[in-house]
Amino acid sequence: MLADLIIHSARQRPAGVALRLQDQAETYDQLAAAIETFAAALAALRLPRAARVGIWIEKRIETVVAIFGTARAGCVFVPINPLLKPEQAAYIARDCNVEVLVTNAPRVAGFAPLLAQCPDLRHIVVVGGGETAGAPTGATQVLGWEALMAAADRSARPHRVIDVDMAGILYTSGSTGKPKGVVLSHRNIVEGARSVSTYLENTPDDRILAVLPLSFDYGLSQLTTAFLVGATAVLHNYLLPQDVIRALVRERITGLAAVPPLWIQLAALDWPASIGEHLRYFTNSGGAMPTATLAELRRRVPRARPYLMYGLTEAFRSTYLPPEEVDRRPTSMGKAIPNAEILVVREDGSECAPGEPGELVHRGALVSMGYWNDPEKTAERFKPLPGQPKELVLTELAVWSGDTVKRDEEGFLYFVSRRDEMIKTSGYRVSPTEIEEVIYRSGLVAEVAAFGVEHPALGQAIVLVAQPAEGRAADTKALLDACKAQLPAFMLPQHVDWLAGALPRNANGKIDRKTLAGERAGLFSGAQ
Repeated sequence: MLADLIIHSARQRPAGVALRLQDQAETYDQLAAAIETFAAALAALRLPRAARVGIWIEKRIETVVAIFGTARAGCVFVPINPLLKPEQAAYIARDCNVEVLVTNAPRVAGFAPLLAQCPDLRHIVVVGGGETAGAPTGATQVLGWEALMAAADRSARPHRVIDVDMAGILYTSGSTGKPKGVVLSHRNIVEGARSVSTYLENTPDDRILAVLPLSFDYGLSQLTTAFLVGATAVLHNYLLPQDVIRALVRERITGLAAVPPLWIQLAALDWPASIGEHLRYFTNSGGAMPTATLAELRRRVPRARPYLMYGLTEAFRSTYLPPEEVDRRPTSMGKAIPNAEILVVREDGSECAPGEPGELVHRGALVSMGYWNDPEKTAERFKPLPGQPKELVLTELAVWSGDTVKRDEEGFLYFVSRRDEMIKTSGYRVSPTEIEEVIYRSGLVAEVAAFGVEHPALGQAIVLVAQPAEGRAADTKALLDACKAQLPAFMLPQHVDWLAGALPRNANGKIDRKTLAGERAGLFSGAQ
């Protein structure tokens, strides 16, 4: 099970450092004990099996304890990106019926007016002390982290779970509507850690810097791969890219994972020569790394091995390009990770010929359990594996990614395009309709379309085209202020265009985002 990653490593090397955060250090023995205590504390709350526990807080020791302790208790952890606004956190809590929310005092105050939207929420756990003015009352209990841990019921056994049971729900944005929760089993997460740590060749000597949000499968993976082999995970909440460089030096980091926008920023900075003495590898996912950025990183740390990867939350990780292949095929996604098979298929499910574009289909132990409480979307993405014998009573489900790729004669994969209209910016997947809903609520527009346009630093920048509401003038400042009040920084538009009349439609009568985006394709060609 998921928590066994830490418990087993604690038996092997109890005094080994599992976690670091600035001046704090937690050994495997200490971390395992804290996880057991948190699990017992949830038992004292009499939570049912598979109860959802929301974790809406920055990276800290308690965040990790809550994630793995929830899984140990037989409950389901729901990490919520700390950059999200209260309204977005409330949507997630309501959507998956969160019963316990672990957060901090400032977030409690912002969340209080939204409590009525979350009828299942019974307990709010406040980490780090501080005032909780405006905290919820009545049916919702508010208690401090220390009080929760002190009330742990040592006599209660955690719910029994097996590897196919739910462990976590990670929320990811699609092209339409609100974020959807991808349900991960214990097996999904543990096998993902085993697969990735195999090709990264992780050992107990590794020191892995965790800079990505733990609400991302890619960010969570930095913990699981470290804990599987008994390595040290170093938590880091950076403000500026230069902070990451300092952490690499201070912590003598051996492994670093990031997304393209961060790599672009890091590649532009000075790297002390000492980093090259200990950085063993770096990995990229969440979008293609620009070849110039990759070349610059390799120049700065020539001994570090680059791993270019492709993944989707619905199946964690799908492919990686071995470092020895980077010079020959720097734009390739590589081949399937261990214990996974990647197919390239036509619409009828038949396999594509080399060089023929088709949909990427992922099968294996990392295929998740589907979307929380959304059978329709689950049926769209999780479909039977093509080519199975008709005599099978139970068919294997695979993830149909929606991404178009092609395979060369040697079996290496190359990304072609994404079918849906999701925006990929700064390593985040952003739903255009979620942005549009905020803008419509402002009353400033009659129509609006949000879409992504290629940007050299962000991957894609968010662009809006809007028609002013009747009786109103085009007001870009007011529109952006409305966005800033309800959206995190990574979801804010980078450019706004106004049209006097209605926005263009496609043949189905829908706003034609594709045409609008194509007309603005070179908008950021000179940006840095």
